[in-house]
Amino acid sequence: MRRAYHILDVFTDTPFAGNPLAVVVDAAGLDAARMQAIAREFNLSETVFLRDAGDPVNTARLRIFTPNAELPFAGHPTIGAAALIAHLRAPEHIVKDELRIVLEEAVGDVVCMVRAGKMGVIYASFNIPKLPERVGALDDKAAIAAALSLEVADIGFDAHQPGVWSAGNPLAFVPIASREAIARARPDMAHFERVFGAAVVGAFLYTSEVERRGSDVHARMFAPLRGIAEDPATGSAAAAFAGVAVAYEKPEDGEHTLVIEQGFEMGRPSLITLGLDVGGGTLMGASVGGAVVMIAQGTIEA
Repeated sequence: MRRAYHILDVFTDTPFAGNPLAVVVDAAGLDAARMQAIAREFNLSETVFLRDAGDPVNTARLRIFTPNAELPFAGHPTIGAAALIAHLRAPEHIVKDELRIVLEEAVGDVVCMVRAGKMGVIYASFNIPKLPERVGALDDKAAIAAALSLEVADIGFDAHQPGVWSAGNPLAFVPIASREAIARARPDMAHFERVFGAAVVGAFLYTSEVERRGSDVHARMFAPLRGIAEDPATGSAAAAFAGVAVAYEKPEDGEHTLVIEQGFEMGRPSLITLGLDVGGGTLMGASVGGAVVMIAQGTIEA
């Protein structure tokens, strides 16, 4: 059976940058094994499969696959799927006003807002469906450094310390002392799995030294155990990073915006906008957003 698909670049307003995403528009009748095989064929960080929503008041149901595993939640697939649905179903509406879309994912219902920009760019954001929480410790800096081909002195800056955080996907968050050090990072598979474990999606490295004016955080994400050598932009990590930022930066109550740059070392620069709502010194809510450009479309026999 022929099924339509689209290729999008997410977290960028420039074609062939950002994080590429495949979206199979009609996934009715596909089982998990078949969807996994299709995701492996596309061989992108993630592939999304759209189905009719279980609750008719919602927009669609999403299933998200890396080349070798299904994820309960992921940021750039959520952003990309919301943008594509709006583009296909309500192109005139999003030029004039924002469109609310609710996507059913394994983590829960995700509320998205979509609007059209200039030159074919679409902007989408979502409210994170689950507040981030610290779910594990990473205390051995020597082991972490070895797993990332770095020195012990490269791990940590200011009050930031390594740890495992999750807003739907558990990730190892590793603060890096400088942009020079983060550029040197490479997973050493002789140590990586032992240090970070198969239970986490990957290792998200970040530093406060940025490349682009206007950015607040420079990041890289390695998930070799999930078939992703390096990810150009990781929205689920940005969602969990909301907890990291509030825990270590302790921002004042109110609304804050952080821009996370990622993918620069890969030649696929990406910009993720993270919104924070802080009250009583704690994170009350967060949003993740960015730009999307349409790249290609076609059909796949599946």
